[in-house]
Amino acid sequence: MTWEALTDKNIMITGAGGYIAANLTAALGDTSCRILRIDKPGVVFPPRTGRGPEILDMALDIRRRDAWDGIMEDVDIVYHLAAQTSVYAAESDPEADLEINVLPLLNMLTTCRRRGLRPAIILAGTVTQAGLTGTLPVNEDHPDRPITIYDYHKLAAERYLLHFTAGKSVRGTVLRLANVYGPGPKSGSADRGVLNAMIRKALGGDELTIYGEGDCQRDYVFIDDVVAALLLAAVHIDSLAGRYFVIGSGLGHTIAQAIHAVARQVELKTERSARVRNIAAPADLSPIEYRHFVADSRRFSHLTGWRPRYTLQEGIDATIRDYLSGGYR
Repeated sequence: MTWEALTDKNIMITGAGGYIAANLTAALGDTSCRILRIDKPGVVFPPRTGRGPEILDMALDIRRRDAWDGIMEDVDIVYHLAAQTSVYAAESDPEADLEINVLPLLNMLTTCRRRGLRPAIILAGTVTQAGLTGTLPVNEDHPDRPITIYDYHKLAAERYLLHFTAGKSVRGTVLRLANVYGPGPKSGSADRGVLNAMIRKALGGDELTIYGEGDCQRDYVFIDDVVAALLLAAVHIDSLAGRYFVIGSGLGHTIAQAIHAVARQVELKTERSARVRNIAAPADLSPIEYRHFVADSRRFSHLTGWRPRYTLQEGIDATIRDYLSGGYR
């Protein structure tokens, strides 16, 4: 698909070696634009697909204050996807989490203000910033009561972006993403990409495990739907700037339902049986793991026309097909 509204745009993607970024870049494969992919030194960037964009890869330590000098001048759109995504790593080393999840964005914003630049900035947030939600589904009216260091820092980054947007320095919006799954490289954190990991294990003939009864409810949103939301956010930035939005499928499934669906679909596609076993949850499991969440994304849909297209079964099937074909898009 060609995103005509993004033709000739200069697009920067941070965390470009990661899961969401790989799919985002692939979705722009037929669009004539220029993409600057940034990630930390040593990261292998995903292979390029399509003939549309001009792509430049840059290894950069974005924690440095001067990292943004000289690279922001011609940028129209920034997808800030660089992040440390483990709740447990953040609790173990809060300072390191602050250095990657807050300071790079703050330094980017101050650079834009100092140089008189006003790009569109789309920040990937997380629905767990709201903390433990009481009523479902959850929209943007729900109060934020984060309960982890990770979510405090993600909320701080969001508020910096919205503050600088209110001051007319940039045009920023935040998409708080639910549980994203689907084809792509492995997540850099063991506590992220759980559904993808279960699909890989089932295809490899390994046992699937569920903590306790697995009765906590989640909103699993397919990666293609997430990428579409990210791209539409740039197209409609003037309507979205200064606000955050909850992004999910709008459908809730318990963890047990999702994992049993993986086992069932893998067996249907491959005739390989995948055993599912319930085990005791670790004693140090974060309280955020016991949350229930279903997204209400109607405000974002109203402003952009976005609609999630994949049911959980359709998304699982698409992921299985992609993994069986030998890779990710």
